[in-house]
Amino acid sequence: MKKSNLLVAVLGVVIGVLACLVVDQIKEKKLKKNWEYGEWRKLSLILDHVEKNYVDTIDRKAMTDAAIEAALAKLDPHSVYLPPVELKESETELQGNFDGIGIQFNVPNDTAIVLSVIPGGPSEKAGLLQGDRIIQVNEKVIAGTKTPQDSMVRLMKGPSGTKVDIHVQRGREKIVFDITRGKIPVNCVDAAFMVNDTTGYIKLSKFSRTTYQEVILATSKLLSAGMKKLIFDIRDNSGGYFDQACLLSNEFLPKNAMIVYMQGDHRPKDVEKADGKGLLQQVKLVVVIDEGSASSSEIFAGAMQDNDRGIIVGRRSFGKGLVQEPVFFTDGSGIRLTVARFYTPSGRCIQKPYGDDYAYDIYDRYVHGEMVNADSIKIDKSLEYKTVGGRTVYGGGGIIPDVFVPVDTTKATRFYLDCNKKATAMRFASAYFDSHRKELSAIEDYASLVRYLDNAGLESGFLRFAAAKDGLTPKAGEWDESKAYMMPSVKALVGRYSKVGEEAFYHLYMDVDDCMKVAIAQ
Repeated sequence: MKKSNLLVAVLGVVIGVLACLVVDQIKEKKLKKNWEYGEWRKLSLILDHVEKNYVDTIDRKAMTDAAIEAALAKLDPHSVYLPPVELKESETELQGNFDGIGIQFNVPNDTAIVLSVIPGGPSEKAGLLQGDRIIQVNEKVIAGTKTPQDSMVRLMKGPSGTKVDIHVQRGREKIVFDITRGKIPVNCVDAAFMVNDTTGYIKLSKFSRTTYQEVILATSKLLSAGMKKLIFDIRDNSGGYFDQACLLSNEFLPKNAMIVYMQGDHRPKDVEKADGKGLLQQVKLVVVIDEGSASSSEIFAGAMQDNDRGIIVGRRSFGKGLVQEPVFFTDGSGIRLTVARFYTPSGRCIQKPYGDDYAYDIYDRYVHGEMVNADSIKIDKSLEYKTVGGRTVYGGGGIIPDVFVPVDTTKATRFYLDCNKKATAMRFASAYFDSHRKELSAIEDYASLVRYLDNAGLESGFLRFAAAKDGLTPKAGEWDESKAYMMPSVKALVGRYSKVGEEAFYHLYMDVDDCMKVAIAQ
């Protein structure tokens, strides 16, 4: 009896201890949860305390924006807060259209010069012409005032249906145009033409909402012209919409070939595969990339490389393998939050490491010699992957090209560098157009343009302009060294003022574009 009483007592003590432990654990979890919640509340408490007790009147909006920016800065370089103006501009750039007057302009000498007038747009209807110098927008004088180019753009943009007065100088005459703004299409295919009888070329500047449609339209024309091989140039293409990269990749890949997959802690693995209905599966493909090719550009290049579908030519791409999701607020602001990483078909994440020196990565590539020597490319041998055909590729920081093309620094004479600093070639092209507007404006095809430029005396004209306007004269031997490199650029800039436009520029510039020479040879 005593033993049984003792056993009951012991069991009671044990049960009591266990119960206390369970209660303590529950309390600890609650406290931990409440403490974590308190940590999130700390920011609100601090801002509330500042508002009630700070010595001076505070700007709540500015403080809130600063707090959001500081918080997101602790995540990754691409999770960002965008105030209303920046968000609207960012969204507009990728939507494929914007509200404005419908012109492209350059600012070679502190004056906006109309480079082209978009057909059917408000400016064409009002009577603006290529070569017009914009001196004033409404009451704001922008010529000779060192007005930044982005500020000029903002002055001319505005909601459809609103009016803007554009004051231009045309020769010796000053004209005021009352223009009603409208919807202006923004093309992402800068140029599309046949390099030779069987090779087509497309220059894509970004992955906007209209990218897939524009590329399909361009390739259809090139196929009709006899294209068997396509050079797809996505240098300096910073990316854009994820779905457009997938749609474009699908055109080149066989059925069930993987394009890309995404995954994050709060996003399950999402795989994109080709449906086998692409119209460009039989076209030979060369993709040209450089250090400015990022995000969606890398999705496309990675899909082509890992499936052994195309040859990648150029220099290592930027290295952005993160996927952002937009969040919009009622005041017009928003954030872009990184929610996943994307992986190429072989399993590579091409996101480069991010730290304090992230913004200086491209500069560091120059310093360490990567831009001129393939052996200087930083490769993490522990991140080795295989393509469909068994070739070795590497992750950890951008797409490394199959064929490396260095930056050519051998042609940079002092005369060349001085002309670049003063934008001499661009200003000469503008001045040439002023005095030859009628002839250039009448040229509508590339062959006619080449014949005209070859007989236009551009070389002597450019040298006279450089000496008279900028005080620049090549030293003995410098022009012989620089001529073959500089004159195609001069021709390209002048040719841009013809009706052939950007197509003329990219076509003429190929003569000094080392990446294009290599791409054509593949």
